[in-house]
Amino acid sequence: MKDIVVEIEDLRKSFGSKKVLQGVSFKVHRGEIIGYIGPNGAGKSTTVKIMLGIEGNYEGTVKIFGRDISSGDVEYKRKIGYVPEVADVYDSLTGQEYLTFIGELYGLSYDLADYKAKRMMELFGIGEVYRSRIASYSKGMRQKLVIISSLIHNPELLFFDEPISGLDANSVMVFKEIMARLAKDGKTIFYSSHIMEVVEKISSRIILLHNGTIAADGTFSELQMHNKEGSLEEIFNQLTGFNEHADIAEQFVTIVGEE
Repeated sequence: MKDIVVEIEDLRKSFGSKKVLQGVSFKVHRGEIIGYIGPNGAGKSTTVKIMLGIEGNYEGTVKIFGRDISSGDVEYKRKIGYVPEVADVYDSLTGQEYLTFIGELYGLSYDLADYKAKRMMELFGIGEVYRSRIASYSKGMRQKLVIISSLIHNPELLFFDEPISGLDANSVMVFKEIMARLAKDGKTIFYSSHIMEVVEKISSRIILLHNGTIAADGTFSELQMHNKEGSLEEIFNQLTGFNEHADIAEQFVTIVGEE
């Protein structure tokens, strides 16, 4: 059995009277790519922020690398990489300044951070803007920069939230291959996205949150066996009870055509 990297037991979290997480439990092993999905408001981001130590005041147990994060020991964060859905970067810095700054924060020497950052930007097709200010970057360039910043310190556990937003088709192919190789090297990845086709293809296991609880947990094949045969998108709609998409689309297009 591979090492357990994340262990969550009966996790509960409320914001005022709103119960966001209502008893979430799962274990994640080294080298797994977890497709962590669910409708907006299901509790995905809240779970991730709790694991990252950004969100507190929860009930239940959260262990990362075997240690309870409620102990206050933040050393585990050095082994984590994170790409949020919306990332704030320092526009006034160059790509070189930003990435070497992040690298040094994680304990890399300046020279090593500079070397790794430059090579990764070149491989990602944006080496020519390494010394340009981030303010001049396109959305895709910024996304690549954030992805590189999450990986520069060689983390063991990665959280990717809509990481391919803004990337061109070739870069998406490169990124999917990067994830597969990271997992093969023993890295553990949480991948959140609303693009079900990508989640279906890259995940070794899928956890679906709905109304603050786990509605499904297993490989894509296992989810197909226990639910209606079909794509992950169809299984997602079945498990979350959403089947009005055709009717809504028809009404929407009818309004578009009104004069």
